Amino acid sequence: MAVTENSVGQRRAAWRARAILIGPAALAIGVFMVVPLLLMAWISIHERDFSGSVVWDSYSPEAYLRFIFERNLDDSLSWNFDYLSIILRSIWLSAITTALSLLVGFPTALFMATRSEKWRAILVFLVTIPFWTNLLVRNYAWILLLRDHGTINSFLLWTGIIGEPLPLLHNGFAVSVGLTYSFLPFMVLPIYASLEKLDPRLIEASFDLYANRVRTLWHIVLPAAKPGIIAGSILVFVPCLGSYVTPELLGGGKTMMIGNLIGLQFGAARNWPFGAALGFALLSLVLIAMTIYALKARPKAGSQ
Repeated sequence: MAVTENSVGQRRAAWRARAILIGPAALAIGVFMVVPLLLMAWISIHERDFSGSVVWDSYSPEAYLRFIFERNLDDSLSWNFDYLSIILRSIWLSAITTALSLLVGFPTALFMATRSEKWRAILVFLVTIPFWTNLLVRNYAWILLLRDHGTINSFLLWTGIIGEPLPLLHNGFAVSVGLTYSFLPFMVLPIYASLEKLDPRLIEASFDLYANRVRTLWHIVLPAAKPGIIAGSILVFVPCLGSYVTPELLGGGKTMMIGNLIGLQFGAARNWPFGAALGFALLSLVLIAMTIYALKARPKAGSQ
């Protein structure tokens, strides 16, 4: 009987210790994430009146219908894919940014992982330098580079390569370049962390078995870098979906993404229900991306 009472007391003490350790984090998550999400869900199922206020005593799916419909003056619905096209553009630009970051980040991480310990530390330091500067300042720097009379166009005009300035700013190209520059370190560092653990003797053994560089890269290096590639892709793709500053400045209002659309609804448009619905659409895209990551990162059955 005493043994049973002692075991019960030990379990209670263990639960109390876990509650004390987990409690502050659970409270912070509940206050700063769960409560705002519930508030957004509550707002999204209400209507907006003509003054821009939320009609709290009326419930309607109107905010979600606006994704693909618009309401006419006679209260009928007609197809409108403008908002859906902004969401698809956000996914497309995020995917392009992820691909460009991988294209540049993988060789960079491979080069870093094959250097000596001294040079690895220096190279990691150099990769993190952009984080020392505010994102707003970095985007303004790209404006100076890409505008009609900026550094790039002025150089091309001076060399005679072009006869008139190229439209490098306020379009999808500028947004992709800005996003790639902003999130490239998030691709480099996870891949570097994976390749750093690669045993160089495996590469030597591959060459000893008469494998060329391509086969060694495909069968030795890429499998070792796979966890970093998946993690880096998620770390780049997810923030890109909700980007606001870069599309606003480099897109010039012509290349709106879902983050800009949400800000517009909560600001100038004063349509909080639709802004909340868009927020849930963005959250759904993030959850889909994270689910894909979890499925890709899950070890296969029978693997150690």
